[in-house]
Amino acid sequence: MAFELIDLPYDDSALEPAVSANTLSFHHGKHHQAYIDKMNAAIDGTDLAGKSMEDIVVASRGSNQGLFNNAAQSWNHAFYWHSMAAETGAPSADLAAKIDEAFGSMDELKQQLKDRGLGHFASGWVWLAEKDGKLSIEETHDGDTLADSGFNPLLTIDVWEHAYYLDHQNKRPAYLDAVVEGKLNWAFASENLARGSAWTYPA
Repeated sequence: MAFELIDLPYDDSALEPAVSANTLSFHHGKHHQAYIDKMNAAIDGTDLAGKSMEDIVVASRGSNQGLFNNAAQSWNHAFYWHSMAAETGAPSADLAAKIDEAFGSMDELKQQLKDRGLGHFASGWVWLAEKDGKLSIEETHDGDTLADSGFNPLLTIDVWEHAYYLDHQNKRPAYLDAVVEGKLNWAFASENLARGSAWTYPA
């Protein structure tokens, strides 16, 4: 069975002004759809048809770069949509305690996320992740992913230029500030921490 593009977990305008409905229409409806379509075409008629997206990421890493790029980007984008919300909410008590332990405070975590996003050269992703009970900020370049990394991703921020150019032009700091300060989905991060293993693409 072919994969389908997941629906956004909010209305197109829910993330404004951080991420506009116009950006979502292109980023979700065209960029993400294209990754899904290319992945489906690449697995059609192969032994990967019917496998989970995570299995495809694992199977293609290092052996089929084109398929890996499209599978990893399909996974990353789905995770990214859930990493944002109209209302940020608050982290669970467990997550809040781990944030304080690793970063000193929520404000310091937010600053480090923005700093890492700003300092990330060219395209990629910035992640809040957990491993062995400890939180860290990780980066992946281009289409790489933490889906099969041994980390438990809690949140991610897309720093590819197409994620923000229509709204903020080349001002990546403005995009990062708007998303980190006002649109990160702490309920989703808390759920990921409580589950204790990497999120899976909806079947």
